[in-house]
Amino acid sequence: MVNRAQRRLLPPSGLIAMTASDRQSHWQTVYQTKGEQQVSWSQADPQPSLGLIESIAPDRDAAIIDVGGGASRLVDALLASGFHDLTVLDLSEAALASARERIGAAGAAVRWIADDATVWQPQQAFDIWHDRAAFHFLVEETDRMAYLDRLHRGVRAGGHAVIGTFALDGPEKCSGLPVERYDPATLSRTIGPAFELIAEVPHRHVTPWGATQSFQFSVLRRK
Repeated sequence: MVNRAQRRLLPPSGLIAMTASDRQSHWQTVYQTKGEQQVSWSQADPQPSLGLIESIAPDRDAAIIDVGGGASRLVDALLASGFHDLTVLDLSEAALASARERIGAAGAAVRWIADDATVWQPQQAFDIWHDRAAFHFLVEETDRMAYLDRLHRGVRAGGHAVIGTFALDGPEKCSGLPVERYDPATLSRTIGPAFELIAEVPHRHVTPWGATQSFQFSVLRRK
């Protein structure tokens, strides 16, 4: 039975609110028990993320953070493209270990941070903040506000955020968890007036087993 205190923490889905510890445990289990071809978000070619980053990066010295990067192959592609000031932030140490092992010696130049984006404290301002399918898991207002606080502190003036979420016609859940779906306008309003929406890209992602998921990618510039 849900008591009165717990009831105040219920998200819109009606599920008990997840803590940072709950999220970390969930994603650690996912990456410890499933291979790359067993998770829906797997991409051999990290598009449109890579193309969008290359289009807005001032040069190859740009400081880039991939929030919720997990075992994504984006960091591999960024290194191959000549970027070298790279940080990957993810809840799961297992996911980061998988990426480090895959990349090998080149991964020594990457800063790997195992932490929750709602509690992590940025130690610098980045030129580009990339997030493919992490923000949309934050279905509670308090978690979204905590994330956005880090986003505002973690992107320099004139820098950019590239954020991909499920579109309005995308899935309502992923990995058994509810998500918040967005279009570019609602995402821009959620992030707030400190960022200006400058580009939007619809994307149809095909999972390793052939299902199609509707995403939207928004590029926002820090004023």
